[in-house]
Amino acid sequence: MKKLLTIICLAILFVGCKNQNQSETDEEHNHSENTNEQVEPVKKEVLSPHTETMAMIGDAHIHIDYSSPGVRDRIIFGGLVGYNNVWQAGAHRATWIETNKDLIVDGNILPAGKYGFFTIPSKEDWTIMINKNWDQHGKDDYDEKDDVVRFKVKPILSEDITEHLEYKVSKINEEEGSILLAWEKVSLKFNFKIKN
Repeated sequence: MKKLLTIICLAILFVGCKNQNQSETDEEHNHSENTNEQVEPVKKEVLSPHTETMAMIGDAHIHIDYSSPGVRDRIIFGGLVGYNNVWQAGAHRATWIETNKDLIVDGNILPAGKYGFFTIPSKEDWTIMINKNWDQHGKDDYDEKDDVVRFKVKPILSEDITEHLEYKVSKINEEEGSILLAWEKVSLKFNFKIKN
């Protein structure tokens, strides 16, 4: 009988120790799971953030929508953006410009509406194209016959670098404004008037 009681006691102790060890292992496992849940994923930096600029010139609301790529130690004009080729004047989708009033740009009437904004960069001068087809990826669907306004602008060169492509719409007076594009060491600026 003593042997039987000893065996039963040993069995109870053995099972109790085994359950305690299993419980400690479960707690360690749960602890490590909770730790993993608290780790936040690393957010990926957006290389060409979507942005916009706008201004009121008199009664005209001018809005430009674009993606803003960075220089990131690259040669941009004559490198990443080739000379004498159509460029969507931004990254990803084509840059677009919208006006709620008719404008006069380089002596041409730009009716109120939404337009694609394209350029052809070169060393001497840039061609600016304001195109009926505003909703397109890059320059894939660009067609010269859809240009509403097309004109040339002399680039302004600088030693200072504008890291991210930037547009600015500025008010000159109640009837006139300007649009500036700047990226890398190049900037372009042209004026427009509100058509009365």
